Amino acid sequence: MQKILTKKRALEIINNFPEAGVLVVGDIMVDHFIWGKVSRISPEAPVPVVDVQKDSILLGGCANVLNSIYAMGGKVYVAGVVGADNIGKRLLEELRQREIETDGIVVEKGRPTTLKTRIVAHGQQMVRFDKESRKPIPKNSTRKILDYINSLQSKIGAIVISDYSKGVISRELITGIRKIVDDEKVYICLDPKQNDFTVYEGVYVVTPNHHEAGRAAGIEITDENDLLQAGAALLNKYNFHALLITRGEEGMSLFERGKKIAHTHFSTQAKEIYDVTGAGDTVIGVLALSLAAKASLQEATCLANQAAGIVVGKVGTATVSQEELIKVL
Repeated sequence: MQKILTKKRALEIINNFPEAGVLVVGDIMVDHFIWGKVSRISPEAPVPVVDVQKDSILLGGCANVLNSIYAMGGKVYVAGVVGADNIGKRLLEELRQREIETDGIVVEKGRPTTLKTRIVAHGQQMVRFDKESRKPIPKNSTRKILDYINSLQSKIGAIVISDYSKGVISRELITGIRKIVDDEKVYICLDPKQNDFTVYEGVYVVTPNHHEAGRAAGIEITDENDLLQAGAALLNKYNFHALLITRGEEGMSLFERGKKIAHTHFSTQAKEIYDVTGAGDTVIGVLALSLAAKASLQEATCLANQAAGIVVGKVGTATVSQEELIKVL
């Protein structure tokens, strides 16, 4: 672990997790994995035939961020939209089984719950099917979400805004959230999807991957110099305090606003990389939970980096437990 965070201090922060409240708001999804083996090619078309052995339904999108915080022992709340369908009902039931309240989830008729189905054979993902709507949610749904957030003010220390461009996150929603928590010490952490970051102005920290950061800055990131230019350009152009760029095998880079822009690099902690599905969800989940648990931004980034190093060594939309995180400190 980097010198920014000692093991003693890390344990102090982790011990605060059970009392730290985090709201996750955004695009709620379900990840459906179909696991099997391939031993022949179809006679109907030149495609492999998968003999299905099992399937699993997992929380995805912003619900995976929620799951990451839950697995770490934090107090987690959720707000978003699902459809009035069987997958939506199953998702709500999954949350209730974890004793996570669902009052902030709006059920919309005529809108499908976002479902991503992946077929995996011999450890390799072969194809993915998406069932979703990308239309902006109605204004009354946005109002319901904001009313719920307003009721949580005294219970949370951080908010994760998880944008997958499925219609929940809008300028109106983010402005409403900022107005609600403006006088409170609540950190707003945002995982972006849109190329125009003006929608996200005013949040505390934005966590794009290096591709997303490059597109938003108009710079193709191919080396360290490109990265530094992109980070500085984004902080100079947009009104947020910090930028955390995740870089896959290269780790992550934190840019912070001050008299001049400060850059801190965090080397990857992964021993093996099997699957990066949902790794960004783990990063922002642990980052926000740590901030709510009174960590500094650099301390929170250290813990998020450690958690990311664990989760990419797992297959599928996985989470990291508090015990697993403590083991690698």
